Amino acid sequence: MTVMTSRILVVDDERMVRWSLRQALERAGYQVDEAATAAEALEHAGRELPDVVLLDHRLPDKTGLEVLRVLLQGTPRLPVVMITAHASIDGAVEAMKEGAFHYLSKPFEVEDVLQTVKRALEMGQLREEVARRREEGRKSFGAQNVIAESPAMKAVVKMVQRVASSEASTILLLGESGVGKGLIAHALHYESNAVDKPFVDITCTALTETLLESELFGHEKGAFTDARTQKKGLFELADGGTVFLDEIGDLTPAIQGKLLRFLEEKSFRRVGGTRDIRVAVRVIAATNKDLAAEVEAGRFRRDLYFRLNVIPIHIPALRERREDILPMARAFVRHYTVEFRKQVSGLSRASGERLLAYSWPGNVRELRNAIERAILLAEGGELTPDDLPLELREPKFARTPAQSGVDSFTLPPEGLSFEQLERHLLVQALERCHSNRTRAARLLGMNRDRIRYRIQKFGLEERFAESD
Repeated sequence: MTVMTSRILVVDDERMVRWSLRQALERAGYQVDEAATAAEALEHAGRELPDVVLLDHRLPDKTGLEVLRVLLQGTPRLPVVMITAHASIDGAVEAMKEGAFHYLSKPFEVEDVLQTVKRALEMGQLREEVARRREEGRKSFGAQNVIAESPAMKAVVKMVQRVASSEASTILLLGESGVGKGLIAHALHYESNAVDKPFVDITCTALTETLLESELFGHEKGAFTDARTQKKGLFELADGGTVFLDEIGDLTPAIQGKLLRFLEEKSFRRVGGTRDIRVAVRVIAATNKDLAAEVEAGRFRRDLYFRLNVIPIHIPALRERREDILPMARAFVRHYTVEFRKQVSGLSRASGERLLAYSWPGNVRELRNAIERAILLAEGGELTPDDLPLELREPKFARTPAQSGVDSFTLPPEGLSFEQLERHLLVQALERCHSNRTRAARLLGMNRDRIRYRIQKFGLEERFAESD
C-alpha cells in the first residue's frame, strides 16, 4: 500500500527526465520535489528531508557519488536510488558500496521506477524501525542502566563499552551470585553492533545434560523418543546476535567438550544430525565459581577455560562498592513504588545507614529483594528501618566483616596452616547454623556455591548433609 505522504526528491539536470518522473510519481500518490544541480538537491534535503532520493550520476556542479556521500553523512538511513545514462556496472557497484539503495539505467520503464521507489520506502521504514528498536534496547538495557558510583563499577562499565563494540566472540563474566552478571551481559549486547539481533540466555543448571544439549544445539526429528519434529537450538536462533550462558561452571564434561568445539570451529551439529551448521554468535559466559580452582580440581576443562578466559570481566561484590548501595536502593524504591502503586517518597536517613552497615552476602539481588519487601510492607512516606528485613534491623546481623573482628585477627609468630584455618572456620559456621549452608555462607561473607565447594574440598559432605 502506497504511503500518500511520502516525499520523493528527483535530482537530474535534464528537465524532461525530471518532468516524466514527477508525472509518474505524483500519479502514484507521492509528493515530488525537483533539483537540477547538486547545490539545489542539498538545499532541498536540508530544508525538508525526503523519504527517497532519485539521484542522477552526472550533475553540472558535482558527481552523483559526491552528493550521495554528503546525503548519507547527515542521514545514513536515507534510501538513495542512483540514475545513470549508461548501464555502467562499475558505477553501480561503486554507488552501492557507498551506500546507495539501488540504481536505475536510462532509459527506464515507469513501472520499474515505481517498484524501486516502493522497495526503497519499505527499506527506509525498516531501517527506521531497526534504529528505533536499537535505541529502545540501549535505553532499557545499555550501559547507562548500570549504576556505577564506585570506582570499581565505573571500571566495569568502561570495560563493557570497550568490549561491546569490539570483535570479541567470547566474554567471561566473573563474580559472586547476585552481583548483576545478567545486567552486564545485556549491556554488552545492547552496546554492540548486534543490538538489533537476538539476545538469548539460558541457565546451564536449569536443565539435564540431554535437554541442555538439545536447547543449545537443537535436534533432528527422531533424534530421541520425544523428538517429534526438528528443533533449532539457541546458537542457531541467535545467529548474528548473542548467547548468554549463565552458571557455565556447572556444565557437564560432555557439554563442555561440545561447547569447546563450537567456540573453536563456529559450527555444530544438531542432536541426531550429520550436517555441520555454521553461525556467527557472541558467547557471554558467566559463573560465580572460581574456574581456575575448578580446573585444578578436574571438574572443568582446562582448554575450555582458556578459550573462555580471553576477555574476563570481574564484577565486584556489593560490599566492595559501597558507593553504589544507596543509589541502587533509591532506584529500586522508584521502580517498586511504581510497580506496587505505593506512596513511598524514598529512604529515611536511618534506613540508609542500615543499608550501608550491612555486608550484603547476597549482593544486588539481596538488596533488590529487601527493597521490594520493604515497599510492599510500607504504609507510606519514607522507608524506615522497621520496614526493612530482620537481618538489617538487628545490629548483630548488620555488621560488616571489619566490624566483626576480622581486622583484629593477628597472625601467630610461628605462622599457621591456611588450609586448617579455612577448614576450622567452615566447620564453626556450619555447626553454628546447624548445617544450613545458606546461613553459613552468610556468616562467612560468601555464596552458597563456595560453601558447597569447600565442603567437598575438605570431605565434609556426610558430616554436614544438606539441611536447607
